[in-house]
Amino acid sequence: MNTLAAWSAAVTLAVTGLIAGVYYAFSVSVMPGLNATDAGTAIRAMTSINQKIQNPLFFVTFFGPIIAAAITGVLLLILGHRPAALLFFLAGAAYLVGAFIPTVALNVPMNDALDATGVPTDPAEAARIWADYTSRWTWWNTVRAGASVVSLLLAGFGVYLWGSQR
Repeated sequence: MNTLAAWSAAVTLAVTGLIAGVYYAFSVSVMPGLNATDAGTAIRAMTSINQKIQNPLFFVTFFGPIIAAAITGVLLLILGHRPAALLFFLAGAAYLVGAFIPTVALNVPMNDALDATGVPTDPAEAARIWADYTSRWTWWNTVRAGASVVSLLLAGFGVYLWGSQR
């Protein structure tokens, strides 16, 4: 059971770190890079990114922190490591509330609306649509990145606490 808990904790750390990195990279490089292009190009590129990111590898990292943290928390409870288990449950909750829910409730609907709008023929209209989209989307994406980092830190502290209790 210890080995299973250790693997589950490692998976929690890995998927949470990966998704935190995805969100971070978007906020500090992808969106500023798209903002440096013309609005029509940015809209086309972001629409393509939003379509291509929906793949099995991304979904493992997107759903993974919630599932892996919960499994790790349960295993640690069974093993009698309540404080460490609580940190994993908190890690899952931080990710759920700060990253997963904003993605489903805000970022994905913004992506869908951008996709449905397409690229206007009027460059001024494209610039207006992109400016509205990118500012709101990036702000919420940065929230997702921060929540994912908090989740990663909580899981990391859970591993540390578990190790110090052994």
